[in-house]
Amino acid sequence: MRSYARVATSVVALTLSTSAFLAAQTAAAPGSPKIVYVNSQKIIAQAPGRADAEAQFQREMDQYKAQVQKMGDSLQTQIADYRKNEATMTATAKTAKEKDLGGKQQAYQQRVQELEQTAQQREAELVRPIMEQINRIIEQIRAENGYTFILDAGSQAGVVVAADSSLDITEAVIKRLVAAGPVATKVAPMNPPTSTPAARPAGATTPKPTGVSRPKPTPPSGR
Repeated sequence: MRSYARVATSVVALTLSTSAFLAAQTAAAPGSPKIVYVNSQKIIAQAPGRADAEAQFQREMDQYKAQVQKMGDSLQTQIADYRKNEATMTATAKTAKEKDLGGKQQAYQQRVQELEQTAQQREAELVRPIMEQINRIIEQIRAENGYTFILDAGSQAGVVVAADSSLDITEAVIKRLVAAGPVATKVAPMNPPTSTPAARPAGATTPKPTGVSRPKPTPPSGR
C-alpha cells in the first residue's frame, strides 16, 4: 500500500502539531518548555497490526482491479471487432453499435470512479484504528512526562531538520505500542461497489488509488 504510510504520517503529524499547540497554550509551569520529538514513519512501520491492515487493503484492491481490468479488456475487444467490421456495416447498424459502445465505455469509466472512491474509503477505515492508538499513546507519554511539545522528525513537511538524539522518544512510543498489541478492529471486508458514485463538484479531480492502473479504451469514431 504505497500511500498507506503517507496518509498515516499526515494524520500523526497533524495530531502532533495540534497537541503541541494545545499543550503550549495550557502549560502553566514556569521555566523552559520541554520539547522532544518522534519519527512518525518509523512508528507507523513498526505499529502492531499495520502489516495485516496493509495486506487486507491490497487483497481487496486486487479483487476490484481484476473486475475493472476484465471490463476494460472486454470493451477493447468489442471496439476492435467493431472497427474490423465497420466497412461492411450499414449506417444504421454503425450508429446503433457506436451508441452501444459509448454506453459501455461510460459504464466502465463509472466503475473506475467507484474503485477510486472505494480505495480511499477503505484505506481510511483500515488506518484509522492504528492511528488513533498511536496518537493516544503519544499523548499519554506527553502527559506523563510533562512535555510541552512533541515534534515529528518523520513528517514530509519537514517539521524537524536537526535535533539532539537524546530528545528522540520514538523507541519509547514503539515499545508501548508493541506492549499494547494490535488494536482491535471491527472493519470487515467490503463488498465490491455496485452503486452509482455521488456527483463530483465541477472541476474536481479524482485522486488515483494505490496501484490502480486505468486502461484507456479509444471510443469508436462517429460517422
